[in-house]
Amino acid sequence: MIDTNETIEEFLAERASDVEEAIRKAAATEIMPRWRRLAAHEVDQKSGPHDLVTDADRKAELYLTEALATLLPGSVVVGEEAVHANPASYGAIGGDAPVWIVDPVDGTRQFVRGEAGFCTLVALAHRGTLLASWTYAPARDRLATAQRGRGAHLDGERLFAGVPEPGRDLRVATSHPDYTTDEEKHALLGLRADGVASRPCGSAGLEYLAVARGESDAVAFSWEAAWDHAAGLLLVEEAGGAHLTLAGEPFHIAGGNALPFTAARDAATARRVVGLLSGGA
Repeated sequence: MIDTNETIEEFLAERASDVEEAIRKAAATEIMPRWRRLAAHEVDQKSGPHDLVTDADRKAELYLTEALATLLPGSVVVGEEAVHANPASYGAIGGDAPVWIVDPVDGTRQFVRGEAGFCTLVALAHRGTLLASWTYAPARDRLATAQRGRGAHLDGERLFAGVPEPGRDLRVATSHPDYTTDEEKHALLGLRADGVASRPCGSAGLEYLAVARGESDAVAFSWEAAWDHAAGLLLVEEAGGAHLTLAGEPFHIAGGNALPFTAARDAATARRVVGLLSGGA
């Protein structure tokens, strides 16, 4: 059993490239052969017509579950589709074992429509702390990685989120209206303010990457599912950004957050966005 962060750091130093290879193989084997080739029977609904799952989601998660657990003995995997089948398995995120948090196809609606705006998200955490993450956009063959204290990179080049340009509207991607309650919609109305240009988000993982690259200034999301956020939160943080919940605290991947929350290019922007959300709440 892995029981210290130092040992996990040694694992990452020696085996991070093997994690990357597993992610790329999962995409090449189970995701890309189905992209723009999905048959009707390969697409199902979960909670409703806007919550889709495909054979690519299921099979890629199974591939990654086996590969990642083998790479790091004693670790557990919390994947979106496995939690849908067994909600109690989500609790492993706050447990003592190292945990892989996996979203096999983030942006399933885009994937089903044949668009390129989807990605595979993997994060490694221990006792609620994010240690490493991988964001892979297979249709674009782009890989973003982050390790705690070691920075964020896109295809090997260091990422710096920077700060928004003074005097320009803040570019903020928000929870899609299809996924928000009336109360959450009301809070997000706070972003309909002068100096803010908000829009519904696409793939959460790619929205986080846009913040880490400085192409977008912030995200504002109203749901907690760790597989959507874990990889991107570390990516933004290691690129110099910050994340805050409505309570003014960093987002906790194990849950219990005051929502909505934001991740932004810098701490000042995060505080500004939370202030706007608080005004709408």
